[in-house]
Amino acid sequence: MGEWLKNQLFVSHSIAAVGSVTVATAVTYPLDTIKVLIQVGSNSGKQLTSLQALNRVRSLSGNSGLYSGFGWLTVGKTLGLGARFGAYEILTAYCKDGREYSYVYVSEALMAGMVAGALESLVCSPFELIKLRAQVTSASRVPRSTPVTENRAAAPIIAKLLPGHTPDKKALNHFVTLLSTLTSKHPNLAGALLEYPWMMTGSGKAPSVCDVRKLSSIISLEGWGALWRGIRSGLVRDSIFGGVFFSGWQFMNDVMLNWKAVGMDPIPRSNEEVGSLSPLSVSLAAGFSGSIAAAASHCFDTAKCRSQCTVLPKYISMERNLLRWTRPGNRFERYTGIHPADRNILFRGLGLRMARSGFASFMIVGSYYLTVNYLVSEGPKKRGSKENKLL
Repeated sequence: MGEWLKNQLFVSHSIAAVGSVTVATAVTYPLDTIKVLIQVGSNSGKQLTSLQALNRVRSLSGNSGLYSGFGWLTVGKTLGLGARFGAYEILTAYCKDGREYSYVYVSEALMAGMVAGALESLVCSPFELIKLRAQVTSASRVPRSTPVTENRAAAPIIAKLLPGHTPDKKALNHFVTLLSTLTSKHPNLAGALLEYPWMMTGSGKAPSVCDVRKLSSIISLEGWGALWRGIRSGLVRDSIFGGVFFSGWQFMNDVMLNWKAVGMDPIPRSNEEVGSLSPLSVSLAAGFSGSIAAAASHCFDTAKCRSQCTVLPKYISMERNLLRWTRPGNRFERYTGIHPADRNILFRGLGLRMARSGFASFMIVGSYYLTVNYLVSEGPKKRGSKENKLL
């Protein structure tokens, strides 16, 4: 009977966690879409506003475009938040081990949150990449699909790297014209150029993210390592977010417990004697901590989004490794994955991310507490009614 109750309790907490993450992601996802478009669509000379991003998505993809990539982010957030909170609980349990009272210091919450955030970044990165490219595609003009006969005429190497993609014939003919002045006995110069991967677009540039947005296309053209592109800035972002979030949440939790203990007689010796806080208070504290953590880590979020929005074929990555290519920027930018060209736009979309993170944290914690309380309270009622029927 005890084992069955433990299983029921685990299932209840799992259902509450998955449901709260799904609901919070669904409610705040349009804010994330607009935030991403502002980050990747702005440059140092032009800033894309929220209204412009919203109108562009609605005009090209309709209202459903605001939820492009929603499924990928939901799965990634469910796994990532499970890893973050699970790692945090394990680390803080180690810190509390041997103490008379179950207490976690703010500094311990900061260190445990940074480690938990780094683990979340490793888990979520592949899902965020596909999600981001789906969001960018929803606000981009996707060209009409080329005829099947034209696709069959593509060079074998291009068809292998990016199935269904056809080079830009106009740009390719322009390059052939430039090379026509050279002495060449090759019978089919245009066909020979198609054999080179860097001519897959006809201009020597990498394909657009609209052409490389599916998982199979990303792996084929960019390799498995592309799923963790921007991992440097992602690790720094989520480490800072996790540390600030959990330390801020712990600090506000201690403040509210001390405020509740004022006037109690006798004076409580530990937080357990004070009692638990209301779900609303805990949710508000989590929401405020989420907003502060988002503000502290936003510049690294912009750097990661812009990095994931860049298509980098694996043959270019191989050439960079062979030539020992050095990352641009100063030492801090190289270590954290920030491109020096993005220095002036690192804080674009800050308000949207703070609002989204704060509201999502509030909803996740609040709905989780409500769902767990409902499922746990309903369990004994159902078991009691069954026992009465048997009697």
